[in-house]
Amino acid sequence: MPRLHVEALLFCGAWALLALTGGVLGGPLAGLAVALGLLMVLMPLSTYALARKEDERLERQLRWGALGLAALALGVWLTA
Repeated sequence: MPRLHVEALLFCGAWALLALTGGVLGGPLAGLAVALGLLMVLMPLSTYALARKEDERLERQLRWGALGLAALALGVWLTA
């Protein structure tokens, strides 16, 4: 059985929690926008960092940075 990566599991949980928060507080469309929007941003960023740079640390920083920006944007949108 492959080794469990705790950091990746925490990231997935944070992503799901952010999408659920958007869905509950902003409606289903907001939850879908957060989930799919992050998917559309994170996949190319991760692919670039791993394929071109072969740097897992950079990929991790890009993932968490994009998630933080999405949380910030959702917070601003919900309070506006």
